[in-house]
Amino acid sequence: MELNVVDLSRLQFAMTALYHFLFVPLTIGLSILLATMETVYVMTGREIWKRMVKFWGTLFGINFVLGVATGLTMEFQFGMNWAYFSQYVGDVFGAPLAIEGLMAFFLEATFVGLFFFGWDKLSRRQHLAATWALALGTNFSALWILIANGWMQNPVGAIFNPDTMRMEVNSFFDVLFNPVAQAKFVHTVSAGYVTAALFMLGISAWYMLQGRHLQIAKRSMAIASAFGFASALSVVVLGDESGYEANLNQKMKLATIEAMWETEPAPAAFNVVAWPDMEKRENIFAIEVPYVMGLIATRSLDTVIPGINELVDRSKDRIRQGAIAWDALQKIRENPDTVSEEIRETFSYNASSLGYAYLLLPYTDNPLEATTEQIEEAAWSTVPNVWPMFYAFRIMVACGFFFILLTTVFFYYSSSGKLDLLREKHRWLLHVAVWSIPLPWIACEMGWFVAEYGRQPWIIESMLPTSAAVSSLSVTEVLLTLAGFVILYSTLLVIEIALMIKYIRIGPDDGEPAETAPPPASAQPVSGAAPVPAE
Repeated sequence: MELNVVDLSRLQFAMTALYHFLFVPLTIGLSILLATMETVYVMTGREIWKRMVKFWGTLFGINFVLGVATGLTMEFQFGMNWAYFSQYVGDVFGAPLAIEGLMAFFLEATFVGLFFFGWDKLSRRQHLAATWALALGTNFSALWILIANGWMQNPVGAIFNPDTMRMEVNSFFDVLFNPVAQAKFVHTVSAGYVTAALFMLGISAWYMLQGRHLQIAKRSMAIASAFGFASALSVVVLGDESGYEANLNQKMKLATIEAMWETEPAPAAFNVVAWPDMEKRENIFAIEVPYVMGLIATRSLDTVIPGINELVDRSKDRIRQGAIAWDALQKIRENPDTVSEEIRETFSYNASSLGYAYLLLPYTDNPLEATTEQIEEAAWSTVPNVWPMFYAFRIMVACGFFFILLTTVFFYYSSSGKLDLLREKHRWLLHVAVWSIPLPWIACEMGWFVAEYGRQPWIIESMLPTSAAVSSLSVTEVLLTLAGFVILYSTLLVIEIALMIKYIRIGPDDGEPAETAPPPASAQPVSGAAPVPAE
């Protein structure tokens, strides 16, 4: 395969984003759990809850620092690898990213110090307020980032200005309350809560298997199972909302997730298992459940979900319309002051399809002169590879339902006061909890893969192709920075895991003196005997 700047730049951003999101969900979830446990401590005054906050706070701190370190480089990549994208959307992205930095990030940075170093300097209530401020800052940080990302999935509240060649905000309210962004926020945050809950549940189960720190482990398990159960349910429910929004705004993404090549009569069936063939453009086999997909995606019995082939045909029409807009845009750029009003009207009428004309640029210099074959090829480039989309989505969904089952079981044992029964008769359940710790991260990464890979070939849905957004770099330059990021991020990941394992093995402070081994028998004085003099 020939290396090119577009694919390497995509790979670099995907790698840094996936690495970064190894830290984000745990930070989001643990921040709320810490605030909840400290609230119990302040209300009850029981020191064991304070020791729990300090122990889980240590793990939170390790994760928080490395999450910040890996996240900073992502925003720099907009300028390094995606210069035209940065220029194109600067007016839109500037506001949410600035607010994220000024409000959310500084809120985190300020109160994280008070959380760790304020135990002896603040009153209980003051420290609790700092912890909740830290938790809110962490969650608000995710909100503003996802508003920016949601706009890329559903670009509302902005229009393209042909004179400046930029997207310009005409309704910040629409950008802020973009339904795709709001659905992504609640779904992503809930996934972070599940990640933290299963992390706490698994480590607590490990302590119970070893018979260590049982009082803290039981309390941690109780709060993690309850919090995880509620969060896992919300992830599934809120994920359904994301699917509904995809049917409204990203129909090709939904069709590829379901490997739906042909448009079916409403309501469409759901493919539980299938083997998509991109070359033949059909499924070699599929196991279907009637009506389910139509109900999930449209919430009705009579709304049709278009298949891939129909959507490709629609893309051909939009490519032809976009070519007209592209031609009018070139004339406006050549003579912005003297161009006729007719040409501007022609552009305005076809502007919504301008992005589709850019899909032709890899095949021809003038989209208006594109051949039928070139239009056909450009139209099929709007279809992501179906096989990875289909199975990444199902891995994510399967994990989600497993989390509901697992947290339900542990919530039952904790709420009925039977956690000791797990150690005595059902140790295998504790082992399941330990080995389930990585699963939320797998589900999160699969979810982001579906969201971002499923948007291709668009960096901004239906408006700007990824291939038109890159910087003017050489393959060598991108390869060098890619290698550097892989080495750096892999090193940070190893450090994170090593530190986590170290402090998990040390364990929490139980508030009891450590047991010491008795002195050797030869060194113990015998009652009534004279001490043995040293030689």
